Amino acid sequence: MTSHIKSYLNSYTDAATLAFYRLVFGFMMLFGLVRFASYGWIDKFYIQPSFHFTYYGFSWVKPIGVYTYGIFIVCALAAIGVAIGYRYRLSAIVFFISFTYIELMDKTTYLNHYYFISIVSFVMIFLPAASCFSVDAYKKPERAFSQIPRWTIDILKLLLAIVYFYAGLAKLNSDWLIRAMPLKIWLSGHTELPLIGHLMLKNWIHYFFSWFGAIYDLGIVFLLINKKFRLIGFAFVVAFHLLTALLFPIGMFPYVMIVSTLIFFGSDFHKKCLEILSKALKLPSIAIDSTKKYTPRFRPLYNFSIALLSLLLLFQLAFPFRYLCYPGELFWTEEGFRFSWRVMLMEKAGYAQFIVTDSKTGKSIYVNNEDFLTRFQEKQMSFQPDFILEYAHYLHDHYEKQGITNPEVRVNCHVALNGRLSRPYIDPKINLADKNESFKHKDWILPFEETIWGL
Repeated sequence: MTSHIKSYLNSYTDAATLAFYRLVFGFMMLFGLVRFASYGWIDKFYIQPSFHFTYYGFSWVKPIGVYTYGIFIVCALAAIGVAIGYRYRLSAIVFFISFTYIELMDKTTYLNHYYFISIVSFVMIFLPAASCFSVDAYKKPERAFSQIPRWTIDILKLLLAIVYFYAGLAKLNSDWLIRAMPLKIWLSGHTELPLIGHLMLKNWIHYFFSWFGAIYDLGIVFLLINKKFRLIGFAFVVAFHLLTALLFPIGMFPYVMIVSTLIFFGSDFHKKCLEILSKALKLPSIAIDSTKKYTPRFRPLYNFSIALLSLLLLFQLAFPFRYLCYPGELFWTEEGFRFSWRVMLMEKAGYAQFIVTDSKTGKSIYVNNEDFLTRFQEKQMSFQPDFILEYAHYLHDHYEKQGITNPEVRVNCHVALNGRLSRPYIDPKINLADKNESFKHKDWILPFEETIWGL
């Protein structure tokens, strides 16, 4: 087996595939950042709020006022550097750090594709993606290569496969397949669509979309890796993600996935695309020996990169199953839900009334959440337990500064999940100010008392 691994690691493929991916990835990221800024979301999500929900262990990552725009500018410039392959390694590092910092600034904006971009951008740091069709290759022809290690492309394919397949596994649950939830709720709200709007209320449409979504996620990678069915698979990718973009407000994710799946095509396709682009932009050609293989400048660092990325892949395979370490219904407690490729599986709505009590006088205050949170923050907080806990600690600190003695913070919270009636969510007797965030089970979440079967 060791010999097979060594043989694989020493096998090579055309560098055009990775160069093409680098180019489209960089410009897609640039477009996404410009789009985010153009909608005024930097100000709305990061500058206007006086309080930001943070990830456990990353409370030190916060917006920096108006200078937050600077982080986006740096990230955009790094995306350009990645795309054109200018000082590629530095550009990739700066993009990864700046983009991940943006992602970590406020948990309220969490999306699966932000996490995916952070992972891919980290992996890209270690790949020879500027070996051809790049500014670096033009300026230093001795560092230009036409052949690169096969694993540098396969690792990106595997990351995409994990996203798709794990998203499909997550859909194998009774709410999705048997109740057609939450698609039944979401699709019913799109009756205004031309031509297909009248179908959005049909029960069979809800089940068709649910079952097709699960089958698509589980099977699409197998179509893409098979040369005979690749075009059919890509047609499904385009149709599926364009329809998703039409029906659901999930930003750039559908387009990122469409462009990313082009990596499954053969190198002849990518070379043709680069040739067309080169002629259209009248770029100078670089003559590279077609057999010139990539050679790492620092072999120990190259071997370390392989080991590190191997560990990353093992982590990505195992981490989504951490929910098995927690009791209770995953969709209800959300312990182990994030960062596990569980895409669009829940429709939750909540109501949370916080009561702050002076432990000395017993006097209580009913909190108006709008005094501290934006409407979007309040909506997200009302049904996610880690949000509720962090906000409770914020209220404790705030009212303690107002002169209240050792404030006790309790919440009357009700949550509705996937079309069910709203039910009590948090134990109203618990003083949340005494509870600390950790990876342990949150025993102050009230039981769901119902079973959602599935993975």
